[in-house]
Amino acid sequence: MSEDLDVRRQRTLLELARSAIRRHLGAEKTRTAAPADPVLDELRGAFVTLEVDGQLRGCIGYPLPYKPLAQTIQAVAVSAASQDYRFEPLRLEELDRLKIEISILSLPRPVRSPEEVEVGRHGIIISKGPHKGLLLPQVPGEYGWDRETYLRHGCLKAGLGENEWKKGAKIEVFTAQVFSE
Repeated sequence: MSEDLDVRRQRTLLELARSAIRRHLGAEKTRTAAPADPVLDELRGAFVTLEVDGQLRGCIGYPLPYKPLAQTIQAVAVSAASQDYRFEPLRLEELDRLKIEISILSLPRPVRSPEEVEVGRHGIIISKGPHKGLLLPQVPGEYGWDRETYLRHGCLKAGLGENEWKKGAKIEVFTAQVFSE
């Protein structure tokens, strides 16, 4: 990550995410443009997580820098609301109860040993062959997982056996700046 975002930029990204979802659902007609800001124009990986009434309703993102950050947030917010295969698309009547969380990611780096994974600090990417799974750093804290449980769930998310992290699966870690409404 080039730098953590200040509160003003966090608010801007949260507003862009909400506006993109509102527009997608037909509650807004015009697209909210991102302000000119060199930090929001940087290529950065990010995820948008959506909850309604405290229940997960979508989480999608780009783990690697792909687009300028402001554009990434708008795109993945709409995807989280409409394309997360685990959930029905978000409905217009849920907007008032929607909470948006954004995670701005550092670049992933491989670890030499699973002991390097710091629960609560690191997100993980587990991969082996064509299989790949990502869990954000806040996930193990939400479920009370220790390192081994976290790595097992990373394997399951990748579509691997739960112990593949012990059998040669590649483990990468990243950090995230996480903020929400």
